Amino acid sequence: MVSTETPICEFDWKAPNFSLKGVDGKIHTLESVHGDNGTVIMFICNHCPYVKAIIDRLVRDAFELQAIGIGVAAVMSNDPSDYPEDTFDNMKIVSERNGFTFPYVIDPTQQTARNYGAVCTPDFFGFDKNFGLKYRGRLDSSNKKPGPKDARRELFEAMSEVAKSGQGPAIQTPSIGCSIKWIGE
Repeated sequence: MVSTETPICEFDWKAPNFSLKGVDGKIHTLESVHGDNGTVIMFICNHCPYVKAIIDRLVRDAFELQAIGIGVAAVMSNDPSDYPEDTFDNMKIVSERNGFTFPYVIDPTQQTARNYGAVCTPDFFGFDKNFGLKYRGRLDSSNKKPGPKDARRELFEAMSEVAKSGQGPAIQTPSIGCSIKWIGE
């Protein structure tokens, strides 16, 4: 497991479209997952200890963001041939077990991850209602272990502000996680 962190937010960079199969059997696109007040596209996987450490908080924050008009989708881009825990069948189990209220889609060619410049799991991209990037930071202060129960909800706070004002925070702490497991590497 190689640990890495995300680059600094490139404000107003436009979200690339995608068309990916979800664990619900449907095809999801950027347009189909967007919310009236913005969109969060996150790159996660099933086996990563950083994702496992935040999964309950991630689900909580996604649910609460959806309630204020922020669309949410999770993309799994890892190579499941080397990481069997990340197979599509296991994605279904993880989604159901954790009560995902958002699409969990597979990126079998890894082109979506490349188009977004995703580097790790978890990697969060928060967009305004016009698909301009406003947040590229972490969920909270958790790492391989959950942060304190009262940890500042950085993604939630940032996207709540985007929903209200269209602007993300000037200061953002990069997300840290396992590197994306690229095919053939």
